[in-house]
Amino acid sequence: MGKLFLLFIVFTTYIFANQSILIINSYHKGYEWSDLVVSGIEKSLYSHTNIDMNILYMDSKRITSKEYLENLKKLYSVQLKNRKYDLVITVDRSAYDFVLENYNEFFTDEKILTVGIENYNINNTKKYKLENKVSALVEKRDLKANVKLIEQFIPTIKKLYLIDDNSVSASHTQPLIKELKNSFSREYELVHLKEKSLDALQRRFYRYEENSAVLFLRFYKNASGKLNKNHDISKFIKNSNVPVFVTDSIFYKSGATGGKIIDLYDFGKTSGLMALDVLKTNKSVIKVYDELYYVLDASKLDQFALSIEQLPLPYDQYKLINKKKTFFDEYRTFIDAVFIISPLLVFLILGLLHNIYLKMKNASKLRQRIEFDSVLLNAIESPIFWQDSKGVIIESNAKFCNFIGLPAKNIYGKKLKDIKNSDNALLVRKILTRFKKDKEKHSQFRFRTATNEKRSYYIKQAHYCDSKAKKTGVVTIFTDITKEKEIEKEREKNQEFIIQQSKLAEIGEIFSSIAHQWKSPLVEITTIAQESFYSSNSTLSEDESYVKDIMTQVNYMNNTINDFQNFIMPSNEKKVFNAKEAIDSMLEIVNHNIKYNYIDVKVDVEDNTNLEVYGFKNEFMQSILNIVNNAKDALKHNDLKNRKLLIHFFNDNNCLVIKIVDNAGGIKETNLRKIFKPYYSTKKEGHGIGLYMAKMIIEDKMNGKIIAKNIEDGASFEIVLENVNWKF
Repeated sequence: MGKLFLLFIVFTTYIFANQSILIINSYHKGYEWSDLVVSGIEKSLYSHTNIDMNILYMDSKRITSKEYLENLKKLYSVQLKNRKYDLVITVDRSAYDFVLENYNEFFTDEKILTVGIENYNINNTKKYKLENKVSALVEKRDLKANVKLIEQFIPTIKKLYLIDDNSVSASHTQPLIKELKNSFSREYELVHLKEKSLDALQRRFYRYEENSAVLFLRFYKNASGKLNKNHDISKFIKNSNVPVFVTDSIFYKSGATGGKIIDLYDFGKTSGLMALDVLKTNKSVIKVYDELYYVLDASKLDQFALSIEQLPLPYDQYKLINKKKTFFDEYRTFIDAVFIISPLLVFLILGLLHNIYLKMKNASKLRQRIEFDSVLLNAIESPIFWQDSKGVIIESNAKFCNFIGLPAKNIYGKKLKDIKNSDNALLVRKILTRFKKDKEKHSQFRFRTATNEKRSYYIKQAHYCDSKAKKTGVVTIFTDITKEKEIEKEREKNQEFIIQQSKLAEIGEIFSSIAHQWKSPLVEITTIAQESFYSSNSTLSEDESYVKDIMTQVNYMNNTINDFQNFIMPSNEKKVFNAKEAIDSMLEIVNHNIKYNYIDVKVDVEDNTNLEVYGFKNEFMQSILNIVNNAKDALKHNDLKNRKLLIHFFNDNNCLVIKIVDNAGGIKETNLRKIFKPYYSTKKEGHGIGLYMAKMIIEDKMNGKIIAKNIEDGASFEIVLENVNWKF
């Protein structure tokens, strides 16, 4: 292995020996954007100390005149006249265009790597016959992802401002902006804002504007050509009273609410690694840098009342800065001290082992100490035993003896594999073997003790070393966690109980409907029976007709109660079911309740809609019932002729979308963000768990999504579930 590593060092040294790289920076030193990129490049290249590197600064942010570029061309011609480079790295568009136009003036056969440009067009290189010499790492901002992020935080957004300047750099971002505009089909307004100065921007967003947001691309130059300092831009972002989202790492710590960003330092490091690859392979490569990640500012989210819970991203896929100090953060020193002290407990056990060794040597003098230690160990409820370096059991407490069902004399001096007359000893050996292979995965196990009890245990091991006897070994402790496991199961049962409670809360709503459904059949039965009784002249066929009518009504009653019983029965496992059929069954149960409240219910299914989903059918029906009942209560305030409820089915992006829309006037904005929280209700006698349970069933149990929003004359609940044929 050592020889291979030495050969690798010699090989890489040979590849990059005496090679030189020229970096041409579009801007001036001290300009943060390009400085971060160059720092990243240097970080990657400086790992190879035999690479010579030189940097030239064009200063194109501050000076853009043709006269300046002509003089710069003359200067570079003199500087580069007698120099030969293996690779030329251009940072951003100005340097790239300048090198393409003047390549033959400066260079002979050097390769070019351009980094930081926002779009690459091979026709530009063909124009100068350099297509085989140019490689590129394209910096592509993800505007669509940032727009989606804003929509998730502000679902009621009405206006999105896109801030850009009129600089040369901004012109190369226009294709991305154009692509965003062309694909933009939202209901809210997208405003591409180009103010003349930073002061004008500050005045524009000095006041709070509800349901609005800003996507900040750049504003380095005013219309007059004055270059704005990063400090002033950061001040604008920080003081804006409209949430600002950004696309690169310069401003995300300057008071921006967040964004999907490009880390410029990491971008530079990737550029440096790509430069090494170009030197090694001598091939032209075009790559798009796509290692973007989400950053959010907790303080800004709080300022604009935006909840991180609205972001459907795993915790490890975004970075949260400026978080409020938790208890752990505030008392870190104290907690660290506690953790430092914790290992002393291990040393205490090792001390007990040492005492046992001394007691064996000095039995007559330390008898009292031996008895004390024995009582102490046996008082511990956890089974404990320790083995020497060869795996021989040298001591244990009484709890361990009971654990495997053997007295101490049959255990001490033996390895677990040598204890033949105990199935529990063999099982302990298998448990510890699995634990040794993967301590995290197999740290817990279920065990039937010698007293035939099923218990749960947690394994902890510590190594010890007796410095005097020069012996080492392992202490194993089985901590009984049965009570903790029972509490966990009880918590799960309580969760199921809440679901059942929610169903029972709806039973009162539908029971009156069932009773009403029964009244008509009962009246029919009574009438038929009376006619049969008083019509003594009736024929046999007429009696049979009466019987048939009676049975029809009885069957109707039976079917009604069966539907009701099927609905209140909880689902035991996930199944494939037809969402429309489930909703039709639910509507059939509450039909009279809807009918006698004069509510016009319309179920609409788009053509060729896949209605098959995978989940808990009854719980799904319960969720829809919660929404329908809420709509019914709200519609009671409408005129009798203007109570409408629409249930619309369609497919979108491999999913089934169910929209439940009413015309009851909508939900107050103050309540809209809270309706899915547990125990929150706008009704005087509401229990506050109906919509919470609906959200938990749809999102947690069926991996779907539920969104509530106001529409023109009412409220809309949108449920999104994955279709079966795409899921499997």
